[in-house]
Amino acid sequence: MSVVIVGGNECMERRYKDLCEAYSCEAKVFTKPRGGLRDKLGSPDLMIFFTDTMSHKMLRGAMSELKGQGAAVEHCRSSSLSALRSVLEKYAAT
Repeated sequence: MSVVIVGGNECMERRYKDLCEAYSCEAKVFTKPRGGLRDKLGSPDLMIFFTDTMSHKMLRGAMSELKGQGAAVEHCRSSSLSALRSVLEKYAAT
């Protein structure tokens, strides 16, 4: 399963990826708004937004890129590992 995480803390990127690997998921993490998100997203199975740590502009841009792809979208207010773990338990099999 491929997972894209948008938002979150920059210092936690490695931990997000490690936790996704523990659930047999390939993860891409975008913590800061960088241009050209369309080319980098690909076609993920699950898209996770940490809304507390991201701008509205970044959220709107990422959501517009997902239109018509059929990816599952999950919004989390907290960008903690426990919040990510609960989302992964919901969507990914261990």
